[in-house]
Amino acid sequence: MSYQTKIAFLFVAIGASFWGIIGYFVKELASIGYTPLQIVFLRAISAFIFFFIWIIIYRPGLLKIKLKDSWYFFGTGVLSISFFNWCYFTTIQHSSLAIAAILLYTAPVFVLLISIFVFKEKLTWQKLMALFITFLGCMFVSGIFSGNFSELSWTGLITGLGAGFGYSLYSIFGKLASKKYETLTISFYTFLFAMIVLFPISGINSSETADFGAHAIVYTAGLGLFPTVLAYWFYTQGLKQVEASKASIVSTVEPVVATIMGLLLYKESVSFIQVTGILLVLGAVLLIQERKTKTVMDASL
Repeated sequence: MSYQTKIAFLFVAIGASFWGIIGYFVKELASIGYTPLQIVFLRAISAFIFFFIWIIIYRPGLLKIKLKDSWYFFGTGVLSISFFNWCYFTTIQHSSLAIAAILLYTAPVFVLLISIFVFKEKLTWQKLMALFITFLGCMFVSGIFSGNFSELSWTGLITGLGAGFGYSLYSIFGKLASKKYETLTISFYTFLFAMIVLFPISGINSSETADFGAHAIVYTAGLGLFPTVLAYWFYTQGLKQVEASKASIVSTVEPVVATIMGLLLYKESVSFIQVTGILLVLGAVLLIQERKTKTVMDASL
């Protein structure tokens, strides 16, 4: 393995690790008093600002789009980013960071199912096996097999799977948009549409909203910079030297980082049954990714 390839793998791992720390910023903003929907809005506006600065410095021409293509970005920004972030942040508040992260990792399975109908992809035995393993893994994570339903509430389970579904929609709309636009353009307009739609419904301008003080500003900036813009930059830089299928395997470090952070910072516990479920879901993801050669989900988190 060449030095450049090793650096590329390192960049992919760093990008995935940044995704894995998103729970820290979410928990801190929630402790200040922000709701999950308000935190989604704060992430959208922060990421929008950072992506705008990036594009203006890098290549302003990337801001040009055709009005008729706006539905792509409504799909990525509203139906995907806004919905999956709200579900994901809600799950974080109802479970551990490890469980929230692994339920998000059901996204490739939803992509598989949707692609059968949208892109007419074949349903192979390999894919069916991945579906079964994922379902089994989610049951283990939920605590059903251990008889302890308190390990994960039904709200956490449903929103966790909702996060996976919403995340998967980015691949569908993103794949369509990528035929016409570069990834930076898609990312910028994704968060622009998310910001516009979320502002009136998030209640961020309500008198009951927590004060936007120094701590909130720091956590909001961190949420938009580290697990969003920098995660995207490191991951996409790594993809220039590493096959997407191999990068997706390395990116499974994300739930591992989330688990470690939950254990160290928030004293969260994960049972043996849930660890088994986490490994099953990761195994299913690797099974699906084995023959993939291209992915468009690298910019969604």
